[in-house]
Amino acid sequence: MSLVKVCKQQLQMMRDSGWDSLIDQVFSFCEKKDINIPNMDDIFKPPGRSRRKVQETTNLHHFRVELFYSVIDMQLRELNDRFNEVNTELIICMVCLSPIDLFSSFDKKRLIQLAEYYQDDFSTAELMALDIQLETYIIDMPLILLVATTTVEKGFFCYEHCQESTTQSNRRSMDE
Repeated sequence: MSLVKVCKQQLQMMRDSGWDSLIDQVFSFCEKKDINIPNMDDIFKPPGRSRRKVQETTNLHHFRVELFYSVIDMQLRELNDRFNEVNTELIICMVCLSPIDLFSSFDKKRLIQLAEYYQDDFSTAELMALDIQLETYIIDMPLILLVATTTVEKGFFCYEHCQESTTQSNRRSMDE
């Protein structure tokens, strides 16, 4: 979620103070590639359209307001719609269930908060019980993961040993 927040901040900074830098880069690129640069104070002429019904604007206004600001505003609106405060909070609460790094992001308070969002599914008594169950889970989970990891490792060791034995057995049979 921090990446979404950073993205929103970067877009807002670009909108607030990024135009001059962008236009300088565009002009520099156009000069290097020998591309004609329109005068920004001239009237914008939309290609392929009748100019009778079009409101006259300068090239600067067209490129800055109608393109640059419009695209950034559209991106910000999309991020805000998809990651509004409620959705962001739900995602943060759900991240607490991630098993990565032995459940390092596990947060009992956030999980209880997640359960509270679903009032139809959890009664007051169940929420109180959930608090105790999560505490037990925090204590038991490292032990369970340790045992499970050891068991899986032993299983792979046995599998590899059987594979080696079978391969050696097949080689002996072929040699005879």
